[in-house]
Parts: sequence; structure tokens; C-alpha cells
Amino acid sequence: MQSSFNANNLVESLTKAAYQSFQDGKSIFGVAHKNLSNRITNLFVPNRANQGKPLTSQTLEELQKRRNKLIETDWQDAHQGIYSSNLLFDNSWSDFFFYYPQVWLDLPHMWERLNEKEYQSFSPEIDQTGYPSYYLQNFHYQTDGYLSELSASLYDLQVELLFNGLADAMRRRILKPLKEGLNNFAQINSSQLRVLDVACGTGRSLKFIRAALPKVSLYGVDLSAAYLRKANQLLLEELGDLPQLLQANAEQLPYVDNYFQAVTSVFLFHELPPAARQNVIAESFRVLSPGGVIVLCDSIQKSDSPEFTTMMENFPVIFHEPYFRHYTEDNLEERLAQVGFTDIQVTNHFVSKYWSARKPL
Repeated sequence: MQSSFNANNLVESLTKAAYQSFQDGKSIFGVAHKNLSNRITNLFVPNRANQGKPLTSQTLEELQKRRNKLIETDWQDAHQGIYSSNLLFDNSWSDFFFYYPQVWLDLPHMWERLNEKEYQSFSPEIDQTGYPSYYLQNFHYQTDGYLSELSASLYDLQVELLFNGLADAMRRRILKPLKEGLNNFAQINSSQLRVLDVACGTGRSLKFIRAALPKVSLYGVDLSAAYLRKANQLLLEELGDLPQLLQANAEQLPYVDNYFQAVTSVFLFHELPPAARQNVIAESFRVLSPGGVIVLCDSIQKSDSPEFTTMMENFPVIFHEPYFRHYTEDNLEERLAQVGFTDIQVTNHFVSKYWSARKPL
């Protein structure tokens, strides 16, 4: 009995150490990539070096503390069975080795847009009809915005580099409140529960939700057909029922009232203008059944992270994020309450903020 306990403790300690090393490696690589790419970019876009304010040592120290706390939370949630520890090591190595060179090859196109101040530039072959005007942007100065196959292929890697390897750990923070929210439907068979991921993008969040809730029926909507194709490709890589993916505007969800038991959305709201944010929240409320839960993840805001104000002010300056400044001062709790959500809970992890709320019975 004692030897079995000691063996389990040893395995757990080794797994945790491996996870810590995995995250440290990604962090070092992300920092090195950004330092090098920024130095080269500043040579070709001289004005960019003067954009943004330097972060204080206190801010950097607080960032490190939050990073360490996020990694510990990610480990503890896996340890407590919220999801399998296998997710802690999930990484698309084939995509990394294939597309990382493409990240560098795309940099000259980004420099050109930066110099020319082109924020709505798309390849001639891309059909721009039918999209809301706020969506037709070169977010992060990336080529063709969210409308090309290349953009869809590079997105996950670019976001991981941006967050020094912590993007997936932040995404996984939706899983605990999602599972807790679905406890309200304990009397319903898991296979009859429906969860919708709004702006599902390349399917990373759906992949994690499927791993944590393998019997639940999953759905995803996104405006980009290219990103939905990438999501389908990602979700086909492993066994499990395929989520039903639809190309649709989250302001007009193509579902009947009270259809889902849960709605999630990750990294969407900072890329929406204020009216669109409200419309998406209202639509999420409409398609949720009474007792259903909504779980949102997005950037920190000034109200809860004033120590990171400089960093938040730098972000839309250095990257093309036209709605980010307003987002950082927006009151999403008020928006959720306005359409009827109750039991609103707010938490923060690293540089992300999370809202969970319920549609009243």
C-alpha cells in the first residue's frame, strides 16, 4: 500500500516537472522569437521602435507571478480531473515545424502594411462580400486578416508566440466553469447536452471541450470558412464525435431559442465594436435554455488589472486592434446583466479575464 502511494507520488512529481519544463521551453522560445523579430522589424519599420511605452520592472515581475500562478492552476485542474493531464502537453508539432518558417516569410508583408498604414488589405482572390465591415481588418497586421488558408494555418502558432506559450493554458480555464455550469442539467443524459463555441476559429477550444466532455454534442460557428476548414482538420486528428461547424455571424446565430445548455467564446470580444458585443451576448442568451451557462474568455481590462494599463495601451498601438481600447474599458458584467444573465462570476488568469453567468430558470 505504502509503496503504491510512493510510486504514484513519484509519477505525479515527474509529470508536473515535465509540464513545468514544457512550459518553460515554450516561454523561452516565445520571448526569443519576439525579441529577434522585433529587432528586425524595427530596422524595416523605424517608426515602430518609438511606439508604445516600456514596461516597468514591477510590471514584468507581476507578469511573471501571474504566469507561474496560471501554470500551477492548469496543473491543479488536470490533477483534480477537470481534464486529462494529456492536454497539458498538447501541441501540434507538425504544424509548428511546417509553419514556423512561414511566420518569418510573412514578416515582410507585415512591414509593408505597417509602413503604408494599410489595415484593410486583402488579396484580390478573396471574396469580401457578406462580412460585416468591422471584420474586414488585418488584425495583428496579418496577411488577409482571417480570410485565408495561410492565416488559418499560422493563427495558433502566432497566438502561442504572442503569449509565450500560454495561450492553451488560458483557453483551458473555461473548462472548469463550463463543467460546473452543466451540473444544472445533471438529470439529462450527457449525450443530450449541447454546447456551442462562438467564434470557434481553428477549433482549439472545441478540442479541449471535447476532451473534457467527450459525450456532449458540440457545435461551433465562425465567420471564416478558412478557419472552419482548419478546425475540421484539427478535430479529425483524434477520435471523438466531430462538432457541427457552421459559417455564421455570432450576431445572428442560426439556431432556435433555448437550444443549448452552454455557450462558450474565447478571444472574441476585444475584436468586436461595442454594438456587436452586445448583439453577441443577446444572441447567446436567446439560444441558451433556461438554466444554461455562458463562459467567456478574453483580455484583462483596466478595471481589474490597473497595474497592466501601460501594456493594455501598448497593445492596440503595436498591433492593429481597432476595438481593443474600448474593450479594456467596457463593462461586460453590465452587458450580461442587461440581457438577463444572472449569477455573474468574474476571474482572471495571467493576462486573460473570464466571465461565467447563467440564464435564469
